[in-house]
Amino acid sequence: MAEPAWTEQPPLARLIEAGRPVASADPPGVRLTVRAPRRLVQVMARRGGFRATVDAARGLFGSPPPSRPEAVFTADATLVWSGPGQFLVLDHAEPIDDPAAALRTAFAGTASVVDQSHGRVEIEVAGRQARAMLAKLCSLDLAAPAFAVGAAAATSIDHTNVTLWREPDDSDGPVFRFLVFSTFAESLWHLFTASAAEFGAAKGLR
Repeated sequence: MAEPAWTEQPPLARLIEAGRPVASADPPGVRLTVRAPRRLVQVMARRGGFRATVDAARGLFGSPPPSRPEAVFTADATLVWSGPGQFLVLDHAEPIDDPAAALRTAFAGTASVVDQSHGRVEIEVAGRQARAMLAKLCSLDLAAPAFAVGAAAATSIDHTNVTLWREPDDSDGPVFRFLVFSTFAESLWHLFTASAAEFGAAKGLR
């Protein structure tokens, strides 16, 4: 009996036909992209350890972590606020066996460090109609200056908890990123696809 062969695929890969629009528009008004898995680690300052956590993050990333709902972009990582005294580290490096190892050392004694790399899926919503599409689903005001580049929020979309932040704009318009628990990612993807249909949408992996 032949042994089963396993091929690792990015989350939601089977639902995506890269570049195929869900409605007629050229160029598409919305781009929906599942980002390839990255190292994702949550850092939670221990009681009385926030100042030491800030100092450790500054030494590691060259910038203090966010202390309010925002995203901090550094050369090596994106730091996203996830609650008082907490932030997520999205590392741009290639995945490794123990993504949290280096951070455990850096934050030893000051913060708890938890690997979330396989627990969340990162979805990007971008394009000139991205705000109009998201306005149907999200109660937040995502227009500038209310939600400027670097703004972040922990919110819900159709009863699904997400972490949301705004990346720097690209040539087509605003760029928003969402982190959702893996078990809810497929449901959120279908919701995004349906909401984007009227604007024309391109779906892809990156």
